[in-house]
Amino acid sequence: MVTARIAAVTLTVWGVLVVLLLAPSLLPVAWHYYFYSPASVGLWMLSMLISPFAACLIKWEWIKNGGGRRI
Repeated sequence: MVTARIAAVTLTVWGVLVVLLLAPSLLPVAWHYYFYSPASVGLWMLSMLISPFAACLIKWEWIKNGGGRRI
């Protein structure tokens, strides 16, 4: 069960990061260079590796114990 929750947190974080990567495509084309520059894409790729670990640390109590209260 812990593995499933870790996978859920990781997939959720990756989904949010993909949406954030694609969101600037709605802006004018002249702005795309600033959002999709090599540095910003590199930082995005780095965040794809680091963010799931940070999210799992923040949500560790939920991952370990589940959503409900235990008596």
